[in-house]
Amino acid sequence: MEVLATKFDAAVVGRNNRAVTLHGMVHALRDLGGVTFLTLRTREGLIQCVCPRRPEGVREECAVSVSGLLRPEPRAPGGAELAEARFTVLSRPAAPPPVPLSKKSSVSLDTELSLRPVTLRAPRARAVFRIQAAVCRAFREFLQGEGFTEIHTPKLGRAGAEGGSSQFRVDYFGRKAVLAQSPQLYKQVMVGVFERVYEIGPVFRAEKHATQRHLNEYTSLDLEMGFLHSFTDLMALEQGFLRRLVALLRQEYAGELALLGAELPDAQHIPAVRFDEAKRLAAEAYGYAIREPYDLEPEEEQHIGRYAKEVWGSDFVFVTHYPGRKRPFYTMDDPEDPRYTLSFDLLFRGVEITTGGPAYPQLRPAGGKVKGAGHGAGGFFGLPAVPQARRAAPRRPGHRPGAADHAVVRPGQHPPGQPVSPGPDQTRAIRSGGGRGSPPRQRRKRRNPSHEHYRSAD
Repeated sequence: MEVLATKFDAAVVGRNNRAVTLHGMVHALRDLGGVTFLTLRTREGLIQCVCPRRPEGVREECAVSVSGLLRPEPRAPGGAELAEARFTVLSRPAAPPPVPLSKKSSVSLDTELSLRPVTLRAPRARAVFRIQAAVCRAFREFLQGEGFTEIHTPKLGRAGAEGGSSQFRVDYFGRKAVLAQSPQLYKQVMVGVFERVYEIGPVFRAEKHATQRHLNEYTSLDLEMGFLHSFTDLMALEQGFLRRLVALLRQEYAGELALLGAELPDAQHIPAVRFDEAKRLAAEAYGYAIREPYDLEPEEEQHIGRYAKEVWGSDFVFVTHYPGRKRPFYTMDDPEDPRYTLSFDLLFRGVEITTGGPAYPQLRPAGGKVKGAGHGAGGFFGLPAVPQARRAAPRRPGHRPGAADHAVVRPGQHPPGQPVSPGPDQTRAIRSGGGRGSPPRQRRKRRNPSHEHYRSAD
């Protein structure tokens, strides 16, 4: 079959046409009265090709090389089409696709997973991976601009970073090992090396579940940083990342968002409220009794997210100062009230996506909090006592916003129904900060103080 050269008549090319050659897979074919419309699936997306007649031997999922004139066409996918297209077939499938890729499929989940190499080619499935790549790209670009160094930590270890029973245990040549729950301890080490570090990598949680809010394996976006004045600095850093991410998705991934029916949130202003105040406000607004005083139940997270949207007009809300008994043993206590910690969660539309909080600058603080957490020393030997070491991991955000973007609401300080307003004295009671997190999952009731779960910001 003839392949058009890239040299066309100058008069034709000059009329807003460009001569191009593309490679891809035949996504769909339509014959309309002597004209054939062929949709080509390339690495960038879909493009419509107009042929004077049906190409010989071409069918869905053929790998082809196409040459023609690229011209604007608002009615075509992507706003352009390839006219006068000529095809060369590079390879043909042994059989037609087992499920239609150009139409919305209604197959069961089991069938879709068994045909995964094929079903992943559908535009909607591709859009998920494109958005995931955009989240990681924004995270990496933003943190590089903030002076962070990317690291890569081991995923096989002798002990878990957070203890508890949620560990996948594996055999390591006759010795016991576990899959990494978190890169937390490695990040703390590397803060002493680079001060600001981050990692994008898999983590594993052996949690039996029957809900879509739990994950056994996910990609975590983690960061660790030192020398902060307040943990609200970390909240401001995360908000900067979210702003960068939303802007990138709006500018370059509008097509993928439309395919998924996803609505971008507004990350310009994120309210912050103390843990106990958040529980009280939501319980009073929606008429239920508080059952768990030391943690947020999934229903409470949903109510607080709803309250933030209705009262403050935000899809996001920072919940700060969690009780110490439900935080990891290394989380720093609030010096004004040791029952609470200098830590926070970020909720997005009623689901936790980030956990953060500062660590004690010494490995074994006075009072033996590390020993009291029930951890053996095996997982902690060799960790340096890094002054002012802080943790953070926004999961599933430029100019860096200031800490004044976040007001921490204390009981009785903020009237219900009013948005949290920034101010110069809002962080007066806060001494130091940091944080880390992972993707949206339901928070379980903890078996012991050392069994903590994190979520991130993709």
